[in-house]
Amino acid sequence: MVKTLRFAAVVAVLASMLSAQTASEPNSGAAITIYNQNFAVVRENIALDLKPGQNRTSFSGVTSRLEPDSVVLRDPGGKSNLQILEQNYRSDTVSEKLLLSQYEGQTIEFVVIRGGKEEIVKGKVIRSGYVPPMLNPYDGSARPADEPIVEVSGKVQFGLPGKPIFPPLSGDAILKPTLNWLLHSDAAAHTNAELSYITGGMTWSADYNVVMPEKGDLLDIVGWITLSNQSGTAFSDAHIKLLAGDVNKFAQQQGYQVYASFGRASGGVAAGVTEKTFDEYHLYSLARPTTLHDRETKQVEFVNATGVQSSTKYYFSPTLSLQPMQGQINYDANFGTQVSNKVSVIREFKNSEANHLGIPLPKGRLRFYRRDDDGHLEFTGEALIDHTPKDELVKAYVGNAFDIVGERKRTDFSLGERDQFGQPKYVEESFRITLRNHKAEAVDVIVPERLYRWWNWQIVKASADYRKTESANIEFTVHVPANGEAKLTYTVRYLR
Repeated sequence: MVKTLRFAAVVAVLASMLSAQTASEPNSGAAITIYNQNFAVVRENIALDLKPGQNRTSFSGVTSRLEPDSVVLRDPGGKSNLQILEQNYRSDTVSEKLLLSQYEGQTIEFVVIRGGKEEIVKGKVIRSGYVPPMLNPYDGSARPADEPIVEVSGKVQFGLPGKPIFPPLSGDAILKPTLNWLLHSDAAAHTNAELSYITGGMTWSADYNVVMPEKGDLLDIVGWITLSNQSGTAFSDAHIKLLAGDVNKFAQQQGYQVYASFGRASGGVAAGVTEKTFDEYHLYSLARPTTLHDRETKQVEFVNATGVQSSTKYYFSPTLSLQPMQGQINYDANFGTQVSNKVSVIREFKNSEANHLGIPLPKGRLRFYRRDDDGHLEFTGEALIDHTPKDELVKAYVGNAFDIVGERKRTDFSLGERDQFGQPKYVEESFRITLRNHKAEAVDVIVPERLYRWWNWQIVKASADYRKTESANIEFTVHVPANGEAKLTYTVRYLR
C-alpha cells in the first residue's frame, strides 16, 4: 500500500529535505537597497565548501520575485576563482494546487467530514486550477486561478470534495524559492560568497504630517518612511538602505519591454536615519538592522522639524488649462470663455537650514493639520510634492478658498483689418477679473493668465503691473481688501 501524507504534514518533511541541500541558512543579516518603484537589490553572504572542479549546491530563501538574470555570485575574499556554469531558479513552492496539478488525470484520496466523522473518498483530478503564481517577476501580475474539477463516483463536480491527501513528496519539491547552481572552482576553498540579485515586490515611500498652531504660519513637520515587503520572503536583521534618484530600469513585461523612471527619494534626517550623496542620487541608511516580514508594511521616522516658517498664497488661475495655439492664430470668439471661479490655496515653505530643514525631501504626500482653540487637531488638506533638493521652495496645493471668489469676463473681442487674402491681421480682446474677499483680513491674490491664441502677443493696456513668467504666460498680483473686492482689467493683441 502506498503511504500517503495529508497536506498539513508537507512542511515537516520538506524542512528536513531543504536543510540538507541548501548552502546556508538564508535571510539573516542581508543587506537590502530598496528603490521606491517596487524593486530592490538584495545582498547576502552564503557559506560554500568548494572542491576543485565542478560543485553542485543550492540556496533557498531567495524571493519569489527574483530576476534570475540579475544574479551575481562572487567570492569577495578572493579564495577561489568562482564561476557559475549553470543556474536554475525554482519558485514553484509547494502548495495544494501545485500538488493537485501534478496528479491531474490520476485518482487520489480526499478527507470528507460527514456527520462529524472523517470519511475517505476517492476522486480523479480532471483539472487542478493551478496557474504559475508569478507571470511577471517585476510587478507580480498573475492570471486568476481556475476552479478545480474532480470526478467522484462517476460524476464530475467543480471544487474539491474534501481535503486532498497526497502520496509522499518527490525529491525535487521545494518549500522556498531556490537557486540551484553548477559551480566551477579552480581550488578547494571554504568561503563566504556574496550573492546579489534584483527582486520585485519591495518599495518605499515618504509621507509627511504637517501641524500648524491656532494662528500663524509656523509648521512642525514629521516625515515617515514607509517600507513594504511583498517579495514573498522575510528578512531578519536586515541592513536597509533607500536609494533615491531618477534611475532608469527596463522591465520585461509579457513579451515586450517597458521603460520605468524611478523617482528620487530622500529624507530629512531624524535619529535612526543617515543620508549621503551617492553618485547622482541620494542614499538613506537605517541606523540599525530591522526585520522585514513578508507582506509587512513598516514605518520609520526620518524627518522631525519644528518652527518651519511658511506662507499662504492665493491663486486665481482659470486659464492655465488652456493650450496656446501653435499653427495659426485662434479666431474662435468663444474660446477661453468657460472658466472656473475657484481660488486655490497654496502653502509654501523654503527647504533651507535657516528654516530648520535644509535636507533633500523625497516625493510624497503632505497632510496638513491645524490646531483648533480647543486643542484638537483638524485636518485641513493634503498635497503631493515632487522631489525637492535643499534650498528649494516647496509649494503644496491644499484646496480652494471658501471666502475668496474670482470672476473672469471677456469685455471686448475684435478682429483687425484684413489682408489681401481676407485674413485679419490681428485679434484683440479685453478681460475684467473681479476678486471678492469675504475674510476679515485683506489678502493678495496672484492671477496667472495664459495668452492662448497665438505666440506673438502684446499687452495693449492693463490696470496693474504684470510680469512675464513664460512665453505665453503673464502674472498679476491683486490686493483685495477685507470684506471687499478688487478689479483687474487688461487688453491683449495677437499679431500675425
